[in-house]
Amino acid sequence: MDGDFILKNASIVDGSGASSYSGHVHVSGNKIEAIYAEDSELSDQKAEIVDIAGQTVMPGLIDAHCHISFDEPVSNDELFFHRREGLASIIAGTNALKVLQSGVTSFFDADSLYNVGVDLRDAIESGIIPGPRMAVGGNALLTSAGGTAGRLIPDEGKRGYGAVVTNRDEIVLEIRRQIKMGVDWIKIHVTGMVPRQDSEGELQAWSFEELKLACDTAHELGIPVVGHCRGAASLKDAVLAGMDMILHGTYMDEEGLELMVEKNVPLVPTFTFQANLIDYADQMDASKDYKEIFEKEIQDNVGMFRKAFDAGVPFLCGSESGFSVTPYGDWHYRELEVFVDKLDMTPLEAITCATKNAAVAMRKENDLGLISPGYKADLLVIDGDPTKDVTVLGKKELIKYVIQDGKQIDLTPAQERIKDPAGWRISSYSGKILKK
Repeated sequence: MDGDFILKNASIVDGSGASSYSGHVHVSGNKIEAIYAEDSELSDQKAEIVDIAGQTVMPGLIDAHCHISFDEPVSNDELFFHRREGLASIIAGTNALKVLQSGVTSFFDADSLYNVGVDLRDAIESGIIPGPRMAVGGNALLTSAGGTAGRLIPDEGKRGYGAVVTNRDEIVLEIRRQIKMGVDWIKIHVTGMVPRQDSEGELQAWSFEELKLACDTAHELGIPVVGHCRGAASLKDAVLAGMDMILHGTYMDEEGLELMVEKNVPLVPTFTFQANLIDYADQMDASKDYKEIFEKEIQDNVGMFRKAFDAGVPFLCGSESGFSVTPYGDWHYRELEVFVDKLDMTPLEAITCATKNAAVAMRKENDLGLISPGYKADLLVIDGDPTKDVTVLGKKELIKYVIQDGKQIDLTPAQERIKDPAGWRISSYSGKILKK
């Protein structure tokens, strides 16, 4: 399949939230040409006919929170001190193919080591290597109070995925630098983890005035801003400052909810990381403290999130793939499962969060995420019914076709890595301290 073909006898899930229906999807070039309801409409067509009777065609998944340059670190120490720019770029390319073969045809790379995200996006768009469509942030902007890495964040300069800004001039300079490099988004770590914190969520690390300056600077150059927020006050300040999308958004209060609704700001809860660590803690030998923290975070927030969904806040699916807890190509469907199980969404509603809604993160709301004439032909054909069970999207043996830009993607698994490059992972003297 390449360029002009018809997926015949499909069960069509179009991404809009409408119930599935039977029909034939005509792809011409890189776009959806038409959707036919009757066999008679095919008689004059010269396109290749591909009969997928009994299978579902839907828009390709869009992962609205991914970290393609990280390569599945087990800790922030590994992520910040064991990664090299050139090697990170090469490995990110191989990981991008895994993501594409899993049915994710687009993703938002929220922040990046070095400039890997921008360069990988450009390589994929140029046809140099295969991978999903990408929208990218650059280095996440942090203050010296940090992000989720605590004391590993320096007081100034850059480390890992972060750029620390210490005053108004540095905020403006770093945002303009990233936009000059070609980012699609500016990401700000509005909150972070600090020792001896006694408040829920994370500590707000930016003032409102700083957030407003950042948003105004980016918006003046036509670039949206996304904020990592865990805490009621941080979310309110971020939305009031003009942020265009919120990651996590936990511990939102009623005032914050009203602002989200009023300004129609999308929310990417990204519960997949927490859900995986909770469910597979023993298998990963994960910290019991982390498991308890994440269980509480989900329990404390599902009620408010459901209220936000009912009030009309656009929800997007993001997996935070890129860590040891969320390996590439395996868990991109999981956020849909969490939305169904924890937020009591229907499978169709969850699918919309991973297709039509998530196109906002790509800045292509009128191009991606729907099966509709004129939209890009990014499609997933699966031997199952995700409107009844979204977990079929995570079973690779059921993925029959991944189509991107009207072209069929080779689903042959990439060669397994023989070993990790020297110095790429943390090495310990021992697993425990020797006691006599």
